[in-house]
Amino acid sequence: MAVLAVLIPIFMLGVLLMLGRYEELVLTGVREQDPDGLPAPHDRGDADSR
Repeated sequence: MAVLAVLIPIFMLGVLLMLGRYEELVLTGVREQDPDGLPAPHDRGDADSR
């Protein structure tokens, strides 16, 4: 029982860390969008090309 009391919290922490990494990988494209679903504008820095 003492072994389970030590291993279960460590296992749960590992699962939470893996889910965080999974979320970063899956939601990378979603975070780059504005709330209305349109892609966020990117400043290319070529103001002279207008």
